[in-house]
Amino acid sequence: MAIRLGLSLPQMRQYDLGRDVPDVARAAEQVGYESLWVFERALFPEPATQGLYGVEGLPWPDFYRHVADPLVTLTLAAAATERARLGSSVLVAPLHVPFQLAKALASLDAASGGRVLAGFGTGWSLDEYAAASVRPFEERGQVLDELIEVCRAVWGPDPVRYDGRVTKIESAVVGPKPARPIPILLAASSPKAMRRLVDHADGWLPVGMGSDQVAAQLRQLRDLAAERGRERPIQTVLRVNAQYSAKAYDGADRQPFQGNADQIVEDLVPYAGIDLEEIMIDLQITPRDAEELKDAAAQVYEKARAAGV
Repeated sequence: MAIRLGLSLPQMRQYDLGRDVPDVARAAEQVGYESLWVFERALFPEPATQGLYGVEGLPWPDFYRHVADPLVTLTLAAAATERARLGSSVLVAPLHVPFQLAKALASLDAASGGRVLAGFGTGWSLDEYAAASVRPFEERGQVLDELIEVCRAVWGPDPVRYDGRVTKIESAVVGPKPARPIPILLAASSPKAMRRLVDHADGWLPVGMGSDQVAAQLRQLRDLAAERGRERPIQTVLRVNAQYSAKAYDGADRQPFQGNADQIVEDLVPYAGIDLEEIMIDLQITPRDAEELKDAAAQVYEKARAAGV
């Protein structure tokens, strides 16, 4: 069975949110992409008080200056499509009030006919936490744990009850309910995060790793699942951040997934040998507009399928 392919939706400054998101979503579904994805970047600190990913001295990329809200973007895509699943890779969970996020995702799933994939992470930006988080940065793991529990409660049968640190629901009817149980996927790499995933989530969202590293971590995850008595399979959706160009990149310093469609697909091929359910390709950074993005997405999809991905 071929790996499913997904496409990241246009959220950056060069795109018109209201026009281009539905347009790209429709085109991607018609080409054959089976899922559409968003990510979350709440703000761009200037001057930066912290390096990218918390790494001292590593600058934030300029395209983070303008990133559209992920749930608004997914809603626009949902209204323009019929089959493609709608995922987040990732929502920075502690930036959201758990009850409100659970209800929003349930509403989107109901409206889309059961197509939502809820991808969560804890984030890394102290500035985003200062502006928007429900609890301090140091408590981000606990907030994610509570968010997962609140989602399961809100999406489950009424009456809903929950007593947590952020969320307290005495007894309530909460609707609409999702069209089906929404899969929860987590970005996880540390041992603690891996245990959270095995015990409480449905899938894994690896990003920014070579094929050997993804394969090794997936083996570790499955070994951990066996140790902890998990019987359900772990869905795995790999995120690939590409820098597309119409012409081939011929420099000796070419980075993975940098270049034209042939080069991007060449870098995808090793991942086809790993037991992944899906690869999500983010092509939106370098195209000048939605037309170029749609063309790049079509080329990558067709060449990937031809290459056996």
